[in-house]
Amino acid sequence: MKIKLKSLINKSTLKNIIQEWLDLFPGNVGIFDKNRNLLMGRTAPFFPQEYTIKVEGEVIGWVRGDEGSSAVSSLLNYLVNQSLSQKALVNETLERYKEINLLYRISEEMSACLDMGVIAELVLKEARDIIDSTQGEVLLVDPEHQRFTTLAQFGDSPSRDLAIDDGIVGYVLSTGVAEVINDVENDPRLSDTERFNRALICAPLKSRHEAFGVIWIGHSQLTSYRAADLKLLTALASQTANAMENARFHNYQLQQERIKSNLERYMSPQLVKAIIDNKEESLLKTGKKDLVILFSDIRNFTTHCEMLEPEKIVEYLNIYFTHMVDVIFSYGGTVNKFVGDMIVCMFGAPAPLEESEKKAIETAIAMQECLQSIPVPWIRDNFKTGIGISSGEVVVGNIGARQHVDYTAIGDKVNTGSRLQAIAKGGQILVDRTIYDRTIDQFDFKEVGLVNVKGKMHTIEVFEVLY
Repeated sequence: MKIKLKSLINKSTLKNIIQEWLDLFPGNVGIFDKNRNLLMGRTAPFFPQEYTIKVEGEVIGWVRGDEGSSAVSSLLNYLVNQSLSQKALVNETLERYKEINLLYRISEEMSACLDMGVIAELVLKEARDIIDSTQGEVLLVDPEHQRFTTLAQFGDSPSRDLAIDDGIVGYVLSTGVAEVINDVENDPRLSDTERFNRALICAPLKSRHEAFGVIWIGHSQLTSYRAADLKLLTALASQTANAMENARFHNYQLQQERIKSNLERYMSPQLVKAIIDNKEESLLKTGKKDLVILFSDIRNFTTHCEMLEPEKIVEYLNIYFTHMVDVIFSYGGTVNKFVGDMIVCMFGAPAPLEESEKKAIETAIAMQECLQSIPVPWIRDNFKTGIGISSGEVVVGNIGARQHVDYTAIGDKVNTGSRLQAIAKGGQILVDRTIYDRTIDQFDFKEVGLVNVKGKMHTIEVFEVLY
């Protein structure tokens, strides 16, 4: 910290005090700058006494003369040290203000940014502007490959392929503690990709639970980084980590919304919720469950297809499916799949559903009634559906090949529901014995009798729901 003796003694508040001290001594006492030029007092060909005025060990002036030179020297050294302390306090206050202003500004900029790459570029720019450095990087952990990936950099940073437990940056990541290394070449932790630095400051990027990256800046020349530099980079790293966590959370929410929006076009809200929440993974695991299966199919659909252009049939079919799926979802059903004009849905998977037999029959009745209220006369006149419902133990879960799986159900009761639907006439709802026994007190039925169905060795008891 520089202090000029001439500037100090010329201050109006000090000049009079120094002059009064000089006047106290009748002999020759002179104050000289470091080049021995007279600044105040009297000069003489010979001075018996000579005293230095120093600032942090550096000579900035002299006091030469007779009696009193020592006292004047003591006064000047005291004033110099007082001025030095004041300057140090001012500089410390200024540095603190700059640091607070920097953190406040960068916090505002980062909070408005949801791109992690932009956040990384921003923090490196700020760090480079305030801390002398020739290169730097923001590194994130790639958990799958256990290596660092570069998110942003400046200077001559080489392309790196560094494991997360290698080098100084790997050590800082593992400890979660920032470091200053002013003798990088002799550090035993040094990796080959870090040898282009002579001095280095490294700070971890930490979430609440663990470090997920590192920010470092360095210099290719010998540099003595200070504790204040480390403190500043640590503060910047903290701000960066918070901003990145916010960006991650925002991107995660967007991704979840996109997934939810796409899945809800094909699956019931229950299944979508189970997949997204993933809190009860057992819901989606393959296993045996007691389910209710409902099949609905348009009678003579092939004949109807010949009556209209294909584009019109697809349009009407989409309108029909939209109304039917709304009904199914409203009663807690899960749409399993569409097979041509047929709808297959389940009650009781992936999440359990109370009174699933009752809900299935209510769904079937509502589907038949809804069909007659669709605001397209051609659909009301030509789409007549037969519905079959069965209940019992089936295997349900993710079933398929490695490349593609479907969440579906297989088993004898699934086949039974399909056969009941096949023999149902337009407007009919047919159920098996299990459905009948569990809902006999809630709906009116008509006994159809024992029926031989395709693919079954034995006849099955069939009942028609009256509505």
